Amino acid sequence: MIEFLKQPWAWYVAGPLIGLTVPALLILGNKTFGISSSLRHICASCIPANIPFFKYDWKKEMWNIFFVFGIFLGGIIAMKFLSNPNPIEVNPKLATELAAYGITNYDHLVPLDILNWQSLFSLKGFLLIVVGGFLVGFGTRYAGGCTSGHAIMGLSNLQLSSLIATISFMVGGFLMANFILPFILSL
Repeated sequence: MIEFLKQPWAWYVAGPLIGLTVPALLILGNKTFGISSSLRHICASCIPANIPFFKYDWKKEMWNIFFVFGIFLGGIIAMKFLSNPNPIEVNPKLATELAAYGITNYDHLVPLDILNWQSLFSLKGFLLIVVGGFLVGFGTRYAGGCTSGHAIMGLSNLQLSSLIATISFMVGGFLMANFILPFILSL
């Protein structure tokens, strides 16, 4: 059984399981699915309420903080007990392309050639880690939620704004993966 759990799950298994969180949350507690709002709840619990953005009853959203903590804890448990010790399998064509950018180590989920302390202090690392992190954070607040909130919860509720946001995420991801990221990696 454990060996089965260590293998990647097919999209037709994992997708419906993720999709079933929407009706489960709605039925069990009339809650909506989203991750990015949990940072606001954490800040509201720690920062004095004199900042208007954090002036609300964050205790009603405590379930969301526990939900995100459960995702974090589940990731640690999966990494400790269910992770595959073999290097990540990469398509040979992709490996050739990545080698041109200096990415050759596939021992971890995120290549250490990109994400390490030394590369953080390079132009490439700064752009990928710091600027990229800022843009993700800004984008989630500007779009009124993250990909999980819009693509999973918003689309299932037939919200036009979530459809527009999800299309924007997909177009942005395509542009990033095919044009911007290769340029940054070639620096």
